[in-house]
Amino acid sequence: MQKHKEPYSLFYKILGFCPNNIKLYEQAFVHRSSDVRTQEGQRINNERLEFLGDAILDAIITDILFQKFPNKKEGFLSNTRSKIVKRDTLNNIAIKMGLDKFVQTSIQTNAHNNYIYGNAFEAFIGAIYLDKGYEECKKFIQEHIITPYIDLNTIARKEINFKSKLIEWSQKNRVDISFALIEAFTDKENNPVFQFQAILAGIPCGVGIGYSKKEAQQNAAQTALTRVKTNQAFAQSILNAQASYDASLSQKENEGNLRDLLTSPFKESKSS
Repeated sequence: MQKHKEPYSLFYKILGFCPNNIKLYEQAFVHRSSDVRTQEGQRINNERLEFLGDAILDAIITDILFQKFPNKKEGFLSNTRSKIVKRDTLNNIAIKMGLDKFVQTSIQTNAHNNYIYGNAFEAFIGAIYLDKGYEECKKFIQEHIITPYIDLNTIARKEINFKSKLIEWSQKNRVDISFALIEAFTDKENNPVFQFQAILAGIPCGVGIGYSKKEAQQNAAQTALTRVKTNQAFAQSILNAQASYDASLSQKENEGNLRDLLTSPFKESKSS
């Protein structure tokens, strides 16, 4: 399956250790578009490893942030993690590490599918976890990803306005957007907590919780933005709902205009 002549030495340069199961790492770079098969003829790709790696990466980044920022609240930790594990960040890291050169795909990468490398990166993390376990995987992420490519203090301060980005998406696609307060309550320390829902074209798209209305709306917007950006079917359902609403509204307006025309008294012009 591996097209490289020296897979062990190539992976060693990136990993810093020799793989036990080289096939896991090879599979991590097989995109579903490739016609790569086992000796038995079964097609293989990196989707299962990507699924696993996504979860492991989330857990390890959470672990690292939890230790790095002991006095920060859940909202801060969650937002900082999302900045690290978002698709374009992972994609850029994969390219900087040279992982893009390992990816086997039959399609051309461009602006519309440039997350292929980031997805392969997550599959790569899944391979490390299966091959070496959690602690070795965490060590790799800390030493080979966080230290050289991510300044945790800087990225923690970097503000990402998810609400603004979601509004931009809705305006671009001419979709109605609103944020609805679901619940307001207090936590165990008597701090106010808010729960908001982002709504696009009348469809609930994401729920966010925060210690301020702004934070809750930002978290709701982040969830909604992720869904419309990564789930094409879901995004299309929103566009369809908006189109249906607009058509219904237009029909009601036309019926109203026709009703006004039929009920308006006929006025004859007066002759002088």
